[in-house]
Amino acid sequence: MMSSVRVFNVMQLADFWYIVALSDQLKPNTVLARSLLGEWLAIFRGEDGQAVALRDRCLHRSSRLSAGKICNGALQCPYHGWMYDRNGNVIAVPSEGNSFKISQQRRAKCYPTKEQDGYVYVRLIDNPNEHFDPFSMPHYQEPGWETVRVINRFSNNVTNCVENFIDIPHTAFVHPGVFRNYRQQKLEMMVERKNGSVLVEYSNETSNLGWYSRFLNRQGAKIKHSDRFYMPNITCVEYKMGNNRHLFITSQSIPETENSTLVYTDVTYNYGIWNKLARPFIRWTAQYIIQQDVKILGIQGEAIAKYGTHFSHRPADTIHVFVESIQDAIASGQDPRQLADKSVKVTFWV
Repeated sequence: MMSSVRVFNVMQLADFWYIVALSDQLKPNTVLARSLLGEWLAIFRGEDGQAVALRDRCLHRSSRLSAGKICNGALQCPYHGWMYDRNGNVIAVPSEGNSFKISQQRRAKCYPTKEQDGYVYVRLIDNPNEHFDPFSMPHYQEPGWETVRVINRFSNNVTNCVENFIDIPHTAFVHPGVFRNYRQQKLEMMVERKNGSVLVEYSNETSNLGWYSRFLNRQGAKIKHSDRFYMPNITCVEYKMGNNRHLFITSQSIPETENSTLVYTDVTYNYGIWNKLARPFIRWTAQYIIQQDVKILGIQGEAIAKYGTHFSHRPADTIHVFVESIQDAIASGQDPRQLADKSVKVTFWV
């Protein structure tokens, strides 16, 4: 009898969907310039209202299409007026007048798009070896839940960004007072690498949560805290502290270039009757904390650019080690789901 063997194909970063805009940003008659994995994109809505992504380069004289304008759902190059439809076909060349004929030889590179949870997504290849869906944002627009959405650019790569977002030890030093102080509190975490993901569960966490500790956990309820990394660029932090104190911080790190990452962060929470009142405080605090991370990751990026990546890992960095193993596998064309499952219990102090 033949055994069932799961076969994995070569994997690459271009197999996945990446956010290129908020749905609300992509208004009719608007063109957005975006960069994704080093590729320049011109994003707009076609005549049918669907999102369109073309390579940001005119076939004629290599002008950038993102500097053009929308005419009846088609994108017009700003240089000589060539017109492109939603499939990248050149449908008009003004200099040729009525003698112009559409030719399959003149077609701009066009990329697949999707819209989900208020985001516009692009994938850089048409037919990946395996079809992945965009990540579903937790509880987005569900009754009883509110979402605050912020966008920030980091001068660092995706791996270092996602590691920062699920790293507890840095919080006491980068965000003192706002989000933890160093108290030499003993914590434990169970870190698991499985199926292309890193799953972390914490124990012994109490009220060291910064400015809003009393509001977040005024009754001293047991804190349920978990962190998740999903290949290749998603982090999701969850805090649950009794009834009506439930919070998700989900970040999608978009690789613009090797050292520029645009991060879309959703803070989705259920604070019961406090939902609407808490919204401005949530937005301000989230942006304040993220700007501190932008600064420290910029500093890290400068040192890496000069001296290279030579990390000295300690047990508290087990999360980073697992994330890097997944990222390294994709970079080498391997499927991280083939990596052996690992589970490590770590004790550390904050």
